[in-house]
Amino acid sequence: MAATVLITGASQGIGRATARLFAERGCGVVLAARTTERLKQVAETIRASGGKALAIPTDVTDRQQVAALAEQAIATYGRVDVLVNNAGICMTAAMADTELRDWQQVLNVNLWGYINTIRAMLPHFLERGSGAIVNVGSVGSKVPLPGMTAYCTSKYAVAGLSETLRLELAPCGIEVCAVHPSVTNSDFLERAIFRGDPDALRQQMQTTLQSPIASQPEDVARAIWNVVQHPQPEVAVGSAAIAKTLYRLAPGLTQWLMRLRN
Repeated sequence: MAATVLITGASQGIGRATARLFAERGCGVVLAARTTERLKQVAETIRASGGKALAIPTDVTDRQQVAALAEQAIATYGRVDVLVNNAGICMTAAMADTELRDWQQVLNVNLWGYINTIRAMLPHFLERGSGAIVNVGSVGSKVPLPGMTAYCTSKYAVAGLSETLRLELAPCGIEVCAVHPSVTNSDFLERAIFRGDPDALRQQMQTTLQSPIASQPEDVARAIWNVVQHPQPEVAVGSAAIAKTLYRLAPGLTQWLMRLRN
């Protein structure tokens, strides 16, 4: 029986590329995101190519919606084998320019969104004694990025969540993996938050997205596929692997280089 994969943030970018890849390789996919029309378009494209896709508009910060998502996914397919936590927002702002409401929004989506889906799916995985949870983190999960304190806080928390949960769930037959891409060249700028000098920061991010250091959504999707097929604790994608290694070996030098860039 083909595997069933539930993917959050599936209407665009990494989530959309991941849904297409898993569907192409014979999996049934459950697509979750807030943007209903885009989500339906992704599902229709997959079905038009012969794949199986179920679109369920969901706000991952709403626990009741997430519970309904899990219930409908299991009822439709009979089981879910893989949960890919991908929904997230990016924020670029100095700490002094970051409002408490910004902190709440970033943490609600990037951290609580993951916690909500894990809590909703975990009883199903535990009952079956198998399953895989893939948490999409970021280079900002492993390396501090100046001007992105709230974002890095949320992503460092995702790394800690993944590492601790892995220890807890491994004896239960459940794999927990983290995939950490560099900044990814997708349409995430539409929902990114900028504070301080928004126009300048947006332009700086746009330039970075067009540079060689940016990952492509398809590269991240392949990394997610690979960790599901061959589980390992974490994978850094593209230039994130270089930044992660440099920071581990020479944290002082890395921080100095980051300050120069900023």
